[in-house]
Amino acid sequence: MDSYPRFERSTLHALTFLVAFCSFAYELVYAELLTIVYGGTVTQYGLTVGLFFSSLGVGSFLVRTLDHERPSNFFRTELLLAISAPLGFVAILWIGSADVPNGMPPWTFEWLARLPVVVVGILSGFELPLLTAMVERLEAEPSERLLALREKLRTGTYRVVGLVFHVSTDSNDQDSYSTVLGMDYLGGLGGSLVYVFVLYPDIGLFATIFFLGLLNAVAALAFVLRFSDRSWGLLAGGSSIGSRERTALVVACLLVASVYGGLALQHEAVDSELSAFYLERSIEQEFPSDAIEVEVDSVRTTNYQRVSFYNRTWTDDRPNTLFDSESERCFRLGTAVQLCDSWAEPYHEGLVDVPMSRFENGSETNVLVVGGGDWIAVDHLREYGVSVDLVDLDGEFLHMTRDDPWFERYHHDAYEYDRLNVTVADAHQYLRETDEQYDLILLDLPGATDDDLLGLYSTQFYEQLRTHLRPDGVVGTWTYQPSSFPRHAAAYTNTVHAAGFEQSLSYWAWDDLDGDGRDERVERFVLLSPQRDPGPALANTTASVSEYHDYYASQEWYPIVEYRGVEPNGIFDPNYGILIDT
Repeated sequence: MDSYPRFERSTLHALTFLVAFCSFAYELVYAELLTIVYGGTVTQYGLTVGLFFSSLGVGSFLVRTLDHERPSNFFRTELLLAISAPLGFVAILWIGSADVPNGMPPWTFEWLARLPVVVVGILSGFELPLLTAMVERLEAEPSERLLALREKLRTGTYRVVGLVFHVSTDSNDQDSYSTVLGMDYLGGLGGSLVYVFVLYPDIGLFATIFFLGLLNAVAALAFVLRFSDRSWGLLAGGSSIGSRERTALVVACLLVASVYGGLALQHEAVDSELSAFYLERSIEQEFPSDAIEVEVDSVRTTNYQRVSFYNRTWTDDRPNTLFDSESERCFRLGTAVQLCDSWAEPYHEGLVDVPMSRFENGSETNVLVVGGGDWIAVDHLREYGVSVDLVDLDGEFLHMTRDDPWFERYHHDAYEYDRLNVTVADAHQYLRETDEQYDLILLDLPGATDDDLLGLYSTQFYEQLRTHLRPDGVVGTWTYQPSSFPRHAAAYTNTVHAAGFEQSLSYWAWDDLDGDGRDERVERFVLLSPQRDPGPALANTTASVSEYHDYYASQEWYPIVEYRGVEPNGIFDPNYGILIDT
C-alpha cells in the first residue's frame, strides 16, 4: 500500500520544469539587455550563454557543500533567485549608465555588468541536484495504471532508440536523474519559446524580469505548501520530504511575490519609467559634464526596434555649441540618435539635395530609398518630381511616423506623393526580387553600431546595390569620419571595393547649427560609383548646393583604394572591425 501522498514526484517534476523555465528565460533577458547597453548581438549572446552554462557547472559543483537532507535549501535557492535576478537586471542598467572613474578601463564595467549572469547561473546550478536528491527519496510504487502506461512508453522508447543505439531492457531501477533532467530540458525549451514569442514582444524586458522573479517566488511557495512540516504545509501529509522553513523567510517570499505581481500588472508604467531612467543617464554621458539635461517623453517598441523621443536642454554656463535654442527634441532607434531638430533639415539636404544636383531632369530620374521610414527623404525628393521606391523593414515604424505631429513638421505628408511606391520588406529580399534599375540609391540607415546591421554593411548587399544601378547611377549614404573611426573606415572601404565600386566622392552637409553666424559641418556623406569615369561631380543645380557652392565646387571623384591586411565584411564571413563603439 502506498503510504505517501499521490503525485509527489509529479509535484517535483513540475517544479523542475518551472525553475528551468525561469533560468533559461533569465539568460535570454540578460543577453538582450547587455546587447541594448553595450551592442553586439552575437558578442553579448555568446558571452552570456557561455558564462551561464559555466556558472551552472560551478553551482552543480558547489551544491555538494549543501545538506541534501535539508530540503529547505531548495526553498532558499528559489527565494534568492527571485530576489537576485531582478536586482541583477537593475544593476546592469545602472552599471551601463554609470560614469567610468578616471583611470579605470571601460571594459572593467562591462565585465562587472556580467556578474548577475554568473550569480543566476550558480544558483540555477543548485536546483537540479537538489531536486534529483528529493525525487530519489520518494520510493513509493506508482499505481498499476501508471505502471502500465510507463511500460508502454518505455517499450516504445526502446524501439525508437534501438534503431541507432544498443539499448538495455533492464527495468529494475527507475533512473530519477534522467527523468528530472528531461523535465529540466523541457522547461528550458518552454522558457525560450515563451520569452521569444510572448513575454518579450508583448510586455517587454522590464516586465519580463519581474514576471520571472514572481515565478521563482511561486515555485518556492508551492514547495512550502506541498512539503513543509509546519502548519502552512496545507497540501503535505506523510511525506518523506519534510522541510522546516523560517517564518521570516516565508513572509519575505510572500512579500516578494506580491511586489513582483504588482509590477508585472503595471508593466507599461514600469517599462516607461526604467527605460527613461536608463536613456536619460546614458544620453547625458555623451556630453560634457552637466552640459545637457535629458528628459525622455516617449518610448515605443515595434517588432524590430525601440523608438525613443526625448528633449535635451543645454544647462551649462558656457555658450551652447550644439543648437540654437534652449532645448530641442530628438529621437533614437535603440541607443543611436537618428534625428534632432537642429540638424533634421541639413542632414536631408546632404543626403538628398546634394546628390540630386547631378540630375538635370527629375521626371526621368528613378530613385531607391533604403530605410527612410520617417518619410523626410521622400519629402525632399518630391521637390524634384522623381520616381521613388522606398523599402523599409519596419512597417509599424512607417505607420507611426506618418501620424506623429513631430515628424509631420518635416515630412509634410510625403507618404501621399503620387510617384512613390512603398515596400515593407527586407532590403536584401527586395533587391533579389526586383528588376528595377535606379539612377540614385540612397541609404538612410542606422549606423554600424550592432551586428544585427552587419548585413547592410556587407559586400553581398553592396553587390546587390551595384547590379540595380543604371550606367551612370550612384549610391549615396552618410558615413563616419575616418579619422574618428579608422577601423570602420578601412573595413567599409574594402567592403564596397570588393563589391565592385571604383570611385567615391565625399562631402559634408553644412549649416549654422548654433546660430553664431558661422557654417558648421553637420554630417559626412559619400557617393559611390562602379564606373571608373563617373562623370561630373556636383553641379550647381539645387538650392542646397548653390547656397554652399564654395564648399562643393572643389569636390572630386577619387579611386577607391584597398587597405592592406583588412578583410571586407561579408554576411557569412563578417569583419567586426566595421562596427563602431558608441
